[in-house]
Amino acid sequence: MTEISAIKVGDRLVDKTFPPITRHTLALYCGASGDHNPIHVDIDFARNAGFPDVFAHGMLVMACLGQALTDAVPPARLRAFATRFVAITQLGARLTCEGTVAELFEENGERRAKLALTTKDERGEVKLEGSAVVAL
Repeated sequence: MTEISAIKVGDRLVDKTFPPITRHTLALYCGASGDHNPIHVDIDFARNAGFPDVFAHGMLVMACLGQALTDAVPPARLRAFATRFVAITQLGARLTCEGTVAELFEENGERRAKLALTTKDERGEVKLEGSAVVAL
């Protein structure tokens, strides 16, 4: 991992892989988030909706990216965080979250970096894209 004060454009600041998403993970997330949509926990409901199985909550995937980001950059340095959902994350997916420095700039007298963020599964399929601005 690059020291945050010495970063340059192209450096990878965020790099974290999570264990595979299990039914248990989805059930726990339902309880923690209050999102009890059956598409995420009820296989019969998911199949009736045209899916082969349940799939992860988009916000669970975003939470993984947020955790990876704040593991790399102290939360007090975070100035912005935005994401866009790209694809459904299937049960069993092993997510890898990455963030590279896209731009260095100064704003309000503070040196900052804009990060390009992605979350991909083990096949390299992008599930989430985003950006963050961090103070250096």
